[in-house]
Amino acid sequence: MSNLGRLRAVLWVLVAVAGLGAAGLYTYSATRPSVAQNLGDGDYQLTTASGEAFNRQSFDGAPSMLFFGFTHCPEVCPTSLAEMTSWYEALGDEAKDLKAYFVTVDPERDTAEIIGDYVSWTGHVTGITGTPEEIEKAAKAWAIYYQKVPLEDGDYTMDHTASVFLLNKEGNFEGTIAYREDSATAIAKLRKLLAAG
Repeated sequence: MSNLGRLRAVLWVLVAVAGLGAAGLYTYSATRPSVAQNLGDGDYQLTTASGEAFNRQSFDGAPSMLFFGFTHCPEVCPTSLAEMTSWYEALGDEAKDLKAYFVTVDPERDTAEIIGDYVSWTGHVTGITGTPEEIEKAAKAWAIYYQKVPLEDGDYTMDHTASVFLLNKEGNFEGTIAYREDSATAIAKLRKLLAAG
């Protein structure tokens, strides 16, 4: 197959995937950033569920997990929160300094109160929201894909990147944990992150 033919094949796959999303089937992107340099840098101003300011500097001082999702998510987000909680349980005291953040990609519905309630059961994850403009800035800074997908009943869902980002204590990108990645592999990645200090 020629290069042009391969390109056309890839484009048709993308069109098919987009069509599934438009039909109301929940899809997500598990993309991993290919360039870590400057990932996360940006002048975004968000808010935690408790009303505190949250920006790029909020990651400084402790290793962190970062996930972008939304509270109306049917499967990926609750599964990812459950996995993150299980990693904390598995690591025990090793994870005492590890922070975790859930940033909404659906600020129209996810107020501070709603996202705070959504993550409260985990005991570890901080919910983050903001204006649509500031969420867009944050998503762009972290190379996050997200898109509103209309549903047939007039409601909508959100497609979004589904990886958990790992950040060191300087707030710099260290890698990702993929959606439903093997638990032992995920914990090994977190141990490596925590060992780096």
